[in-house]
Amino acid sequence: MELKLTRPICFFDLETTGTNISKDRIVEISILKVYENNNKESFTWKVNPGVSIPKETTAIHGISDEDVADEPKFEELAPKINAMIKGCDLAGYNSNRFDIPLLAEEMLRVGLDFDMKKVNAVDVQTIFHKKEKRTLEAAYKFYCDKDLTDAHSAEADTNATYEVLKSQLDRYPDLENDTKWLSTYSAHKKFADLAGFIVLNKKDEEVFGFGKFRGKKVEEVLEKEPGYFGWIQNSDFPLYTKKVLTAIKLRKLATK
Repeated sequence: MELKLTRPICFFDLETTGTNISKDRIVEISILKVYENNNKESFTWKVNPGVSIPKETTAIHGISDEDVADEPKFEELAPKINAMIKGCDLAGYNSNRFDIPLLAEEMLRVGLDFDMKKVNAVDVQTIFHKKEKRTLEAAYKFYCDKDLTDAHSAEADTNATYEVLKSQLDRYPDLENDTKWLSTYSAHKKFADLAGFIVLNKKDEEVFGFGKFRGKKVEEVLEKEPGYFGWIQNSDFPLYTKKVLTAIKLRKLATK
């Protein structure tokens, strides 16, 4: 089944130096952009992360320091990537928990704004886990009857994710062929940030999702414990989390 789109959607996959959203860096990014008429274009870039790639990570995706030594750094590629995904919805495999938060960090690190407020994010892994409980390789075999022979290549994973989503729509009649609906269905929780440090309660109010103020309204905590804002800003939290927290603080100040 082809996707019914009201605006373009970018399927993407990252290969990275590790799994720490705040600290690790992209070494390869592949983007498959699907337009409303289902025309497609794709680009894959290797990226010099500016740090050494751990051997245990190279063993997974096969990209070594030597492979990216002469490749551009992310700050050089960021304008191209930003232009490609601007005005688009996003999709990936485990993208809500990893790829989108890490891409946001890289964008903010080089001074480019990254805002998910008007973006639908479809996580194909979540749909798969709600339906079948498998890995991407198994999902590709299950839905598409194909073997994913180049797993952990960003381009292969990106294209497989796109094919899996189309096959999921064919297989499950209760799935709506609508990006916004799929975004809601594939969401784990309602996060105000991307990493889950600030979440939304049942009233869509921002509350902390961690620490001693877990479940407490962010606005109330910042008012009663103003030093908590500074602690987060000066600690090793994701840049996007800090951005969201700053916006909440400024919003509160504007209402006084």
